[in-house]
Amino acid sequence: MNQIKIILFTLLSLTIANAQEALKSEVLPYKEIGEYPETFNNENMLARMIDGLGFRFYWASEGLRTEDLKYKPTPDARSSEETIDHILGLTRMITNCVNIKPNGNNSPNPTTFDEKRKLILESLYASSQRLKSGTIRVEDLKIMFNANNPGSHLPVWNLINGPIADAIWHTGQVVSLRRASGNPFNSKVNLMTGKLRGS
Repeated sequence: MNQIKIILFTLLSLTIANAQEALKSEVLPYKEIGEYPETFNNENMLARMIDGLGFRFYWASEGLRTEDLKYKPTPDARSSEETIDHILGLTRMITNCVNIKPNGNNSPNPTTFDEKRKLILESLYASSQRLKSGTIRVEDLKIMFNANNPGSHLPVWNLINGPIADAIWHTGQVVSLRRASGNPFNSKVNLMTGKLRGS
């Protein structure tokens, strides 16, 4: 009986380890920012802002260790992982706005850091692609807190100075926290070009 338990535990551990490795090795968006659009319009400009956030978050969160995620400069401060949880909430607001959906009815939060990172990056990428698709107009977008109450809507301007700017701000905090916990941001990242230097 004990041997069966040991075998089952070993199989379960291997399955979990393989799933985590598959998640880590999966190609995620925003390792670099693609070429910029040839046309200037509202949708492409907003999409490029989201791309800038995605690129920064990709590299701010790349290679974070358990000790980095738990690190807090003071007991009252947010840890890196708590900051990433906040960025996930902001990302959902961005996604909901671009998809013209109300906030508040989101699916459950992922539990692991790798799942959270994947969801943030893929959600930002999907929002950017939708804006570039030509199927929506920026002027039709709004942040909705209650779909049935027009008074609870904010215009797309608030998306820019609210969730997008806030997520960029907090991504910078993750960079500072990881530096303080001994795992600095990749020095080859070129924020101006959206690529790694030498690539």
